[in-house]
Amino acid sequence: MKMNKKFVAAFSVAALMLAITPTSPAFERHPEIRAAIDALHNAKEHLEHAAHDFRGHRVDAIHAIDEAERQLRICMEVD
Repeated sequence: MKMNKKFVAAFSVAALMLAITPTSPAFERHPEIRAAIDALHNAKEHLEHAAHDFRGHRVDAIHAIDEAERQLRICMEVD
């Protein structure tokens, strides 16, 4: 009977640890979309710190990045 109690206790601790462990990003449902969002964020940061405005095209590109990121987030939500 003691062996069973020890087994149940150990199993309970292991189950609790698994339950409270955060989900690893490696198991993300859409890693390609997450990578695209990250790449867009990086590109936006570069554009925001660019030395020139490129005759307004920099601002247009930033707006396009914002819209692309919005669309990608929608993709992740609707799946």
